[in-house]
Amino acid sequence: MAPARRDCSGWEMFLPTGCLLLSVLLFHPALAKVCNDRTKHGQDNSWFARDGENLPIMVLMPMNESALMSGISQGIEPAVQLAIQHIRESRKYSFSLITKIYDTECDNAKGLRAFFDAICYGPKHLMIFGGVCPSVTSIIAESLEGWNLVQLSFAATTPVLADKKKYPNFFRTVPSDNAVNPAVVKFLTFYNWSRVGTLTQDVQRFSEVRNDLTSELEKADIQIADTESFSNDPCVNVKKLKDNDVRIIIGQFDENLASKVFCCAYNLNMFGSKYQWIIPGWYQGNWWEQANSTNCTTKKLLTAMEGYISVDFEPLSARQIKGISGRTPKEYEREYSRELQQKGVESSKFHGFAYDGIWVIAKTLTRVMELLRVKQRQNTFHNFTVDDREVGKMVLDVMNETNFFGVTGQVMFRNGERMGTIKFNQFQEGREVKVGEYNAIADVLDLINNSIRFQGVEPPKDRTFVRLQRRHINVPLYSILSTITILGMLMAGAFLFFNIKNRNHRLIKMSSPYMNNLIILGGMLSYASIFLFGLDGGFVSDKEFETLCTVRTWILIVGYTTAFGAMFAKTWRVHAIFKNVKMKKKIIKDQKLLIIVGGMLLIDLCILICWQIVDPLKRTVEEYSLEADPQGRDIAIRPFLEHCENTHMSIWLGIVYAYKGLLMLFGCFLAWETRNVSIPALNDSKYIGMSVYNVGIMCIIGAAVSFLTRDQPNVQFCIVALVIIFCSTITLCLVFVPKFITMRTNPDAATQNRRLQFTQNQKKEDSKTSTSVTSVNQANTSRLDGLQTDNHRLRMKITELDKELEEVTMQLQDTPEKTPYIKQNHYPDANNILSIRNFTDGKDGEKSILKNHLEQKPQAQWGSMDPSRINRGPLEDINSPEHIQRRLSLQLPILHHAYLPSIGGVDASCTSPNGSPGSSPRHRHMPPSYRVMVSGL
Repeated sequence: MAPARRDCSGWEMFLPTGCLLLSVLLFHPALAKVCNDRTKHGQDNSWFARDGENLPIMVLMPMNESALMSGISQGIEPAVQLAIQHIRESRKYSFSLITKIYDTECDNAKGLRAFFDAICYGPKHLMIFGGVCPSVTSIIAESLEGWNLVQLSFAATTPVLADKKKYPNFFRTVPSDNAVNPAVVKFLTFYNWSRVGTLTQDVQRFSEVRNDLTSELEKADIQIADTESFSNDPCVNVKKLKDNDVRIIIGQFDENLASKVFCCAYNLNMFGSKYQWIIPGWYQGNWWEQANSTNCTTKKLLTAMEGYISVDFEPLSARQIKGISGRTPKEYEREYSRELQQKGVESSKFHGFAYDGIWVIAKTLTRVMELLRVKQRQNTFHNFTVDDREVGKMVLDVMNETNFFGVTGQVMFRNGERMGTIKFNQFQEGREVKVGEYNAIADVLDLINNSIRFQGVEPPKDRTFVRLQRRHINVPLYSILSTITILGMLMAGAFLFFNIKNRNHRLIKMSSPYMNNLIILGGMLSYASIFLFGLDGGFVSDKEFETLCTVRTWILIVGYTTAFGAMFAKTWRVHAIFKNVKMKKKIIKDQKLLIIVGGMLLIDLCILICWQIVDPLKRTVEEYSLEADPQGRDIAIRPFLEHCENTHMSIWLGIVYAYKGLLMLFGCFLAWETRNVSIPALNDSKYIGMSVYNVGIMCIIGAAVSFLTRDQPNVQFCIVALVIIFCSTITLCLVFVPKFITMRTNPDAATQNRRLQFTQNQKKEDSKTSTSVTSVNQANTSRLDGLQTDNHRLRMKITELDKELEEVTMQLQDTPEKTPYIKQNHYPDANNILSIRNFTDGKDGEKSILKNHLEQKPQAQWGSMDPSRINRGPLEDINSPEHIQRRLSLQLPILHHAYLPSIGGVDASCTSPNGSPGSSPRHRHMPPSYRVMVSGL
């Protein structure tokens, strides 16, 4: 009894009286049998043995005009009578079908009552024909097995009745609502739509169709992007479909809510060339006008509805061939229309299924009668009888074998379900136009050529097709920067040729040519990295791109360290020499600078090798938000950008930036400290400092801007390339262009001393000294002796003193009395003149001592001259051998001790030319006569 209670409570209109009747009919078959036995009216089970027998058929339909769905029944009765007439006229059947209509009024209780009255008080019905209202039909169909009756419906499309476990004796000539699902799947497959969404009214009938559709879609491997259900207001659900990018929408709702759905679709712009709606096709004509309860006008609804596809069963076959009745569907339709006109009733869309249904019953009973007669002949020696159970089973078997062509197409059943024809209509310019049909038996979709008109030039896409578009570097930009880079590399090659060709020239020697070669090599490596930074996945494969990530990183880092490491090393040597506060000779060879650069490169290699082994660079793809297609196509553009990244990218970049940043800061510090240094021997120190400044500033700006333009490859590449080109070019130009200009305009500028004019012997001596000083710059060495800024300033002062002393000496007369006079009275003053003790002192003491000496004793010197010498000409006196010898005895020691410390020939600790002869190697080979004459002066 529990199942009966569950079924009774499942229907809203199920009355207590109906439940009671259902319980009696379903679960008391003995009582029903007694009721039937008492009302046989003399009939027996030999009905199949006689020809011309009238066979009663129970017809269940709502006939009362006030009943729901009564309009269907009124259009069905003419088709039924027409089918009985055609069966009689065919003379192929030995019986006549008598239909007895029982009014169910589409009410569960009244329908059960009518069924009970037909069983108890009517004739013995062989079959039941009808069943329009789903609730009444399902209740009666569930009880048929107990009555050994088979029901054939022509209008019940509810999918619930497809459950053969619950309704084993139920058949229908009309396709189920689920029958459209295979057709829809076939239609979707035809247009390669593999992604759909569903919008379902929250009613059992539509929910069951949606569930079956879901199963069919899964079998066809079609993705259900979103499933939405609504009760009253569908706008929220329609909005969700749009948010989920659903383009193909399959709707299951009645015409009352269809107007609301399309109104929401209009407001959300979900119509036109990008969307395709598929809805049921059983709506009444002009439903959008009759059921419009929205604030959208009819024009807006028609705009949103344009192009929708409706799916429903085909009421009459389109194949104009004669069927079982000997008539084509059109011939039958004309006769049916005449019957309607005579009776003054409206047509019903189910009339063709009712007509074919009567033919199914006729063929079934004919076949059952044949089988029973065969059995009767096989049992002629016995009194053959057949019970209702056996007859019911035979009817079921014969029904499943039904196969003929009727006015609705090929009529056959599969598990009690009609395998019919499904039609496709499209709403075009305010009306529905048939565009194709689906044959469920053959599983074939036949679309009429050029009948479907989509809003766009092609069918809508089932999704927003996203086309990945690489953000690549523009070829013209890459070409321009590559050309500039090539020019820079040619310039670097020219500088390298210039540096190698003139490596023995003193100007190039003094600037360390090997370090210059390293600067050029680093610049060329930096230039080469620009070509690699401009390549992306559009030119190379993914695997090659990962290799490219590593190679360009290595080249740029090594190139940077090679070029600017050498530059920093040269700046450090200048700083170390000129900031030598102890005033000691300091020798820094090129080998030491190479070791410094090599150490920097070793640190780079350690970082790069660890980076490559522990966390190598990989190709990563960064995708950006969707963009509209600039050409207006129904696609979306998703830009993506390839990066070279790894798991701990920030850590490795931090290590590299920290190391390079410290190197840059150190270089800037050295450049600032040596900003005032400008000496011929180190003629590029000032330009190297300028290069360090420029490189430091540009690297900081370039790194910051490159990080900010990470998602703009053209801007990023342009900035990185320009920074590399600028830094490399400005460095090479500042280092080599001044040398080139100097050698072109004044090739001997490095060896000339424009302030001093020496004699030939002095030049030889200075050449030896200079050779000893600059020999450190030959053959892979560059040794600068302890030169300081103060020492250079003192050398200038000494030169001035030398000139004044030479002028005074030329006026001296060579008298015998001069020597003892000076020796006795002015020896201390001579020592003061010749004693230059500290070359770091910036005072003018030496000059003042000399001037005081000349001012205090001029009369004494000149007054003691020999009169005989006064009469000689001044030129003769000055150029006499004795005068020249005396002048040289005074000048040469002074110049020797004053000049050599400035170029590193004599240690700064040598305080005086008349000091200890062993204090300097130069004094050891000085002629003794010179020392005596200086002392005697």
